[in-house]
Amino acid sequence: MKSVLSKETGGPETLVVEQIETPAPGTGEVLIDVAACAINFPDTLIIRDMYQFKPPRPFAPGGEISGTIEQLGERVEGFAVGDRVICGLGNGGLQEKVVAPAAKLFKVPDGIDLVQASALLMTYGTTIHGLKDRGDIKEGETVLILGAAGGVGLSAIELAKAYGCRVVAAVSTEEKAEVARNAGADEVVIYPRAPFDKDTSKKLASDFKEAVGPNGADIVYDIVGGDYSEPALRSIAWEGRFLVVGFPAGIAKMPLNLTLLKSCDIRGVFWGAFTAREPERNNANIAELFDLWKAGKISPLISETYPIERAHEAITKLENRGAIGKLVVTME
Repeated sequence: MKSVLSKETGGPETLVVEQIETPAPGTGEVLIDVAACAINFPDTLIIRDMYQFKPPRPFAPGGEISGTIEQLGERVEGFAVGDRVICGLGNGGLQEKVVAPAAKLFKVPDGIDLVQASALLMTYGTTIHGLKDRGDIKEGETVLILGAAGGVGLSAIELAKAYGCRVVAAVSTEEKAEVARNAGADEVVIYPRAPFDKDTSKKLASDFKEAVGPNGADIVYDIVGGDYSEPALRSIAWEGRFLVVGFPAGIAKMPLNLTLLKSCDIRGVFWGAFTAREPERNNANIAELFDLWKAGKISPLISETYPIERAHEAITKLENRGAIGKLVVTME
């Protein structure tokens, strides 16, 4: 089978496609015939040895897949050969067949395309956990979303609207602004590219305040970090919740006096740890996502697909922050 392998530390250009032996599932595992592997920001980090864990080389990147169960290992219950599933993996998804623990699988309902389903788990799973479990989202609130045209950002727009909130989407270009509007954003702020001087930061804070309105943003969903975080914090509401989701623009240094002045919270959103610590709550969240999908309230946007031989191009585009929605590698 074909596998995209990281054999040395480096960027996407170091990845190679090779034929390797098809693995066999062990106890409690299944072999999945992969339909698609969605590309996420951790994939850009893990090949550079910059992620939280460093798998031994050679390894295949790719943290979320969809596919069909081809073979069951011993003591697997609740699944059968032929079941259509999605699965979150730390790595290993960029190959034609994958062995995965049955405990990490979710069945894909009939009528949902497998390729599109590959883009659900990490983005929407992160966001439903962020908005519900960490953000205590309530109907009628205002949500400011940074990086709103990426996969996680679009999931935040759709879910916030599904929960009856007003959404302000912050993006870097007019093209991305149009994508955010199409996803349901009520207002859009186009921000400049960092780094910011003091005047630029102050201007962006003013733009955010104007967009969210006089009462401020009840929730700030920060996928970007860096120089963008402080202006967003300055637009937060009294007792608002600032959710730290990611920081591709760098780790922000926040003036903590603002948390006192606004009586607000800064809360981390670590979905991966949540899935391990509270699997039953995560399972309920994923079931809710499929219900929202079937109800027409969410629909993952895949802007481009790539064959496995061009997987490095997808990772490069995401690394350069050029992606709109999700980028997906298909195995056909």
